[in-house]
Amino acid sequence: MPEAAPPWHNRTVLGVSLASLCSDVGHEMATSLMPVLLASVAGGSAALGLIEGISDGLASFAKLFSGLYSDRLERRKPLAVAGYVATACGMGSFALAQRWWHILLARAFAWTGRGARTPVRNVLMTEATEPSTRGRAFGFERAMDSAGAVIGPLLALSLLPLLGVRGALALTLIPGLAAALLIALLVEEKKHPPRPELGLRAALAGLPRDFRRFLLGVGVAGVGDFSNTLLILWAGQAWAPRFGALRAASLAIAFYAGYNVVYTLCAYFSGALADRFRKTRVLAAGYACAAVPAAALLWPGASLLKFALVFGLSGLYMGVWETVESAAAAEVLPAEGRGLGFGALATVNGCGDLVSSAVVGSLWALHPALAMGWVIASALCGCAIILGASAGSAARPA
Repeated sequence: MPEAAPPWHNRTVLGVSLASLCSDVGHEMATSLMPVLLASVAGGSAALGLIEGISDGLASFAKLFSGLYSDRLERRKPLAVAGYVATACGMGSFALAQRWWHILLARAFAWTGRGARTPVRNVLMTEATEPSTRGRAFGFERAMDSAGAVIGPLLALSLLPLLGVRGALALTLIPGLAAALLIALLVEEKKHPPRPELGLRAALAGLPRDFRRFLLGVGVAGVGDFSNTLLILWAGQAWAPRFGALRAASLAIAFYAGYNVVYTLCAYFSGALADRFRKTRVLAAGYACAAVPAAALLWPGASLLKFALVFGLSGLYMGVWETVESAAAAEVLPAEGRGLGFGALATVNGCGDLVSSAVVGSLWALHPALAMGWVIASALCGCAIILGASAGSAARPA
């Protein structure tokens, strides 16, 4: 009788998922308050796009080199703990910002820590699960992460009138440091043979061809995946003439919390779907869905219904993207190169974020149709590439 596969809901998956929950509470509190803080120091849409783009670009290098470095180590977990601590400290330092470039420096430091921990976290998750259950495990982790993104903005809304923007930002340190503690205490790491001689160029060349094609599709779709802080900013700007600046900002944060509710529900469902069907096809469908809220943003007017659809549909497609990308990557990466592979995936996403946030923010300032046309084209092209790679892989004999 074959041995039963270990359950996916184990101590490591729980530890990583709870850490994602706590960390996201902290950095989503900071993210939802950042447009308000930025406005108080005379920053606008272009500055916000630049902050997000540069931060994501720096984080992308951290992801790549962290993944490579983790393959050289016998134990990866300390690197993940350090990344969570850096993220917490960077976001908490928003409370001290007096200029828009202070926010840029703090965000860049926080996102570098976030980048360093991402590939390590994904390897720990992969090694703690079996291929037949990874979709659900990654879906659960993404759902917990997104639950934190629901709690974070709601906490920000409740603390804003009591403590002000800076007081609420200072409190983000508490859940951020709790995340590092959870990784340290709960996650059980499997030792692996260290590869101290591993070089970046040779390691990248050794990645499977199917994975490199997969990365191309991820990258093309990613250049239209702009930051959600831009959605918060645009909603607040659209509603300000009707509700006033403070009320409009609070409404935008509440709608962002709704986005994360949808994301939370969708993440686990899409992971379960990916365990049942070909993961790349589920991912391609998610990429295609991104065109719908982009088109909805071009509808005339600034009704609450319009933005409810935009935030809700954005949460739906992002729940698919961020869950299934990791599960699909784990399926094709060899065990000895998982750190670098997940680092490369995170780097491609980070480079996409660098381009998308800066380009979409700037194009929106020129005309919204230019910005959303860019988003729609990149999403549909990414979908086509992923489908083509999936078909090619299926056609080749095993």
